[in-house]
Amino acid sequence: MNISHPALMLMLAVAGGTIYAQAPLGVQESPPPGAAPATGTAPAPGGAPAPAAAAPVTTASSLLQSPLSVVQTALNGLKTDRWKKGSVREEAEGNVQSLLKDMQTNLPPLMTAADASPGQLSKAIPLIKHLDAFYDVLLRVEEAARVVAPGEQVDDLQQAMLKLNQARLALDDHLAANAVAQEKQVGDLQVALKTARADLQAKAAVVATPVPCKPVTPPKKKPAAKKPATGTTPATTTPPTNTPAKPSATPAKPATGQPKPQ
Repeated sequence: MNISHPALMLMLAVAGGTIYAQAPLGVQESPPPGAAPATGTAPAPGGAPAPAAAAPVTTASSLLQSPLSVVQTALNGLKTDRWKKGSVREEAEGNVQSLLKDMQTNLPPLMTAADASPGQLSKAIPLIKHLDAFYDVLLRVEEAARVVAPGEQVDDLQQAMLKLNQARLALDDHLAANAVAQEKQVGDLQVALKTARADLQAKAAVVATPVPCKPVTPPKKKPAAKKPATGTTPATTTPPTNTPAKPSATPAKPATGQPKPQ
């Protein structure tokens, strides 16, 4: 891959500054006298520890932007005029132009839609399908380059394809993990809903069913003693005495037809 002289100087300057800024392994600079020891996080004003930064959200752009930039650089770096002339070269040139145009017009809105809803598969599936078609056309260009292009151009193109394929697989794995998490969440919600519905039905059945009540047995009352009637004296019974009956002074008349006594 050809690198311009200004770009090469900039890369060397950045690399030199990075190497110069790194301290040797196992050597730690001692702080100046009176200075506080260095820590991993700077304290917030007032002595309170600084809050931890939130974990970045994985999006389609965060996975695909860098590999697509490498692919774009590799396609722009192809010198098709150095390829062998023929139908293979002409087809490859048309595919290269189509890929470059697609990266400018079609892929950006698809990635924007997927980034807006990271957890929705309906927004990511169109991007995945488009990436599959994009990779197929890129593969045709690589196959043509292996036939009619110089070796250094083929190497750059293959490295770009490898990075893009790794990004595609990472996006697929990320979406699969999100799908599993969403399915588990939906399953847990369904179980909780069924449990709550069963509880409501059980409570409704308890309220609708009347509870049988035991009859209350009144207490037994003692019979009241009869009171004697007012103004009356209770009759007294006198026991019979063995008094002989007095003889009647008048003799009994004989019955008719019987002889009179002498």
